Amino acid sequence: MRHFIGWLLLLFACASAAQAGTLTVRVVGADGKPVSDAVVTLRPQGGSAPALRPQGRYEVKQFDTQFHPFVSVVPVSATVYFPNLDPFKHHVYSFSPAKTFELKLFAKDQTRSVLFDKAGVVAVGCNIHDNMSAFIYVTDTVWTAQTDASGQAVIRDVPAQALTLSLWHPYLSVPGGVSNEALAASGADRSKTIQVKLRAPPGHHMNMGAY
Repeated sequence: MRHFIGWLLLLFACASAAQAGTLTVRVVGADGKPVSDAVVTLRPQGGSAPALRPQGRYEVKQFDTQFHPFVSVVPVSATVYFPNLDPFKHHVYSFSPAKTFELKLFAKDQTRSVLFDKAGVVAVGCNIHDNMSAFIYVTDTVWTAQTDASGQAVIRDVPAQALTLSLWHPYLSVPGGVSNEALAASGADRSKTIQVKLRAPPGHHMNMGAY
């Protein structure tokens, strides 16, 4: 009986994997050009998604008086390191509800770290250099991907069930910077193009509490 139950579980797992597909999302602007740094997430309608687990080291570097990368995607419970590679000090902070923190003055070759324990978007700035800004997208779903320079985000092992697709970009011209739409159930590989309208990037003194 034990072997029979194990066989059934294996059969079920194989059937579920066979029904999973790959979703390729291409994000373009109003001009048709690719949009990078958009984050696409999928969540089951009426259910929860498997959590993304931390893997490797997550960093937001400071050099040339900028944050690199501009947009990072990290899972809940990830620790992000902030190494300063500039020959002067930085004072990194955020007022975002998902994570409020302050890393007071630290110099070249020094590193500070922050634990991100809540899902949401965290806007990051420097209290000394107003032109510096970055965003950390803290996700609670394994079905999360960021668009590359070609505007493409690829999410694998998408289940054959009805899903909600959320699209976020720091300059998306919709309330909260998030666009949601329903995605019909399908176990096959598929692709989707989403056209978005972006607002102009803000100038100095960006509101770090907007996210």
